[in-house]
Amino acid sequence: MANGPGLGYHEDMAGYPPRKGSFAEDAKGIWRSALDAVDPWRLVRESVVREGDVVRIKDREFDLSSRERVFVISFGKAASAMGEALAEILDERLTSGLAVAPGPVAKGGARLEHIEASHPVPDALSVEAGRRVLEIATRAGEGDILFVCISGGGSALLALPAEGITLDKKRRLTDDLLRAGATIQELNVVRKHLSAIKGGHLARAAYPATVVTLVISDVVGDDLGTIASGPTHWDSSTFAEARAVLERYGLWDSASAMIRARFEEGARGLLEETLKEGDPVFERVHTFIVGDNMTALRAAKHEAEKRGFEPIFLSSSDGGEARRTAAGYAAFLAELACSAAQLPRPLCLLAGGELTVTVKGRGKGGRNTEFVLAALVEMARAEVEGLDWLILSLGTDGIDGPTDAAGAYADVMTIKTAVALGLDPAAYLDDNDSYYFFKQTGNLIVTGPTGTNVMDLRLFLLRAA
Repeated sequence: MANGPGLGYHEDMAGYPPRKGSFAEDAKGIWRSALDAVDPWRLVRESVVREGDVVRIKDREFDLSSRERVFVISFGKAASAMGEALAEILDERLTSGLAVAPGPVAKGGARLEHIEASHPVPDALSVEAGRRVLEIATRAGEGDILFVCISGGGSALLALPAEGITLDKKRRLTDDLLRAGATIQELNVVRKHLSAIKGGHLARAAYPATVVTLVISDVVGDDLGTIASGPTHWDSSTFAEARAVLERYGLWDSASAMIRARFEEGARGLLEETLKEGDPVFERVHTFIVGDNMTALRAAKHEAEKRGFEPIFLSSSDGGEARRTAAGYAAFLAELACSAAQLPRPLCLLAGGELTVTVKGRGKGGRNTEFVLAALVEMARAEVEGLDWLILSLGTDGIDGPTDAAGAYADVMTIKTAVALGLDPAAYLDDNDSYYFFKQTGNLIVTGPTGTNVMDLRLFLLRAA
C-alpha cells in the first residue's frame, strides 16, 4: 500500500481470513485496492508538482517566487497525510502550517503542527482548532499564498460557533439531526448558518491572500459548498432553508431559543448571510478536487478485472435510507439469478455514495452494516437459487456509525450461519442492531480509521452456483 508515513488501515479484519477461493477473498482484494487508491498522501503527491518555484496543480500554475509567505492549513479525516504531503512539496518555502484531525488519525509530522479535535460531534478542541485556523488565515496578506487541504469530517473538526451561539446548543442539534437521519447536505446547511468559519467565511478571513484549496470529496456530486461545509466556497443556502431542515425533522420547536432567534433574524435580513456566488473574495480562491468516490470505484474496477470479474458501475451517488436502498439492490440481484448461468464470467457490480439510517431501535450499527443486513433479509426472503453471491458495504474512513467496524459483508454462508446460531436477521434489523448480528456471524469488516474518506463503497459479486 502507498500510504504516507504512519497512516493506513489494520490488517486484522474481522470475518477474515476468508475461505480459500471464496468470494470473500476476492472482495477483500477489491476493497483494499479501492482504499489504496484514495490514500491522501498519494492523492496529493500525484496532483501537486513543483518545479523550482512553480507549483503546478492540474492545469494551473502558482509562482512561489512572487509570494512573501506560504501557509498550509489542513483539516478533516485526511488532514495529517494531506498536509504533510503538501508541506514536503513546498519544502523550504513553507512559512508555517497546521493540521487538524480526529484523534485516531492525528499523526505527528516534521513540518506541520498537528492538533486533535472531535468528530462527528464537535467539542471544545474543535472550537480551539477553528480559532487557530482563522488566526492563520487572517495573518495572510495580499502577497501571501494560503494552501487549504479539506477532507471529510472538517465540519465537526472546525466548529467556531457564530456570535451568540454556544457550543453545547450546536452539539445537541448536530446529534439530533444525525439521529433523525438528516443527509450531509441538510446537516451542513444548518451548520453553515451557525458558524463563523463555514459557508465561505474562511476565504473571507484570508482575503486578499491567494487561497489554493485541495479537496478530497466525501459528498455525492462533489459539491464544494457541502464538503466540510464549504469554508472556502460560496454557499447557495439561506437561513430560511436552515430553518426548513429543522422543521422537516421535527426539531424546530425543541431547538434552543438562541438558535431559533438566529434563524428567524437571518431570514428577515437582520443578520449577514453566508457568502454567495459572485462575492469578490472568491476571485482569489482556486479549488481542486484531488480524490473522490469515483477514484476508489475506478481502482476497484481495475482490481476486479484482474481477478476475472466483469465489473459494472452502478452508481457513485447512492443516497436515502439504507434499508430502502438495500431492498432495491437485493431485488435487482434476485432478477439476475435467471440469467446467471449464461454469464461468461462472474459479475462485480460497484456502487458508492452515502446512505442514512433513521434510528428507531435500541441496537448498535451504522449505515453500512444496516445496508448489508437489510439486503441479507431480502435475499433470504427471495430464496434465490442457482446464484452464488456476496454483498459488501464499507465506509472508506473505516468508521461505520458508533462502532469499531468499517462495514460488513454477507453471502449465502451468512444465511446458513444465522440459522445455525438461531439468529433472526429481520428482528436485528428492526432493532437497528446490525453490528451485533454480524459480530456473531463473523462478517464484520474492521479496519480502524483509515485516514481518508470518500464516502462508502459497495460491491456485489455474482456467479452461477
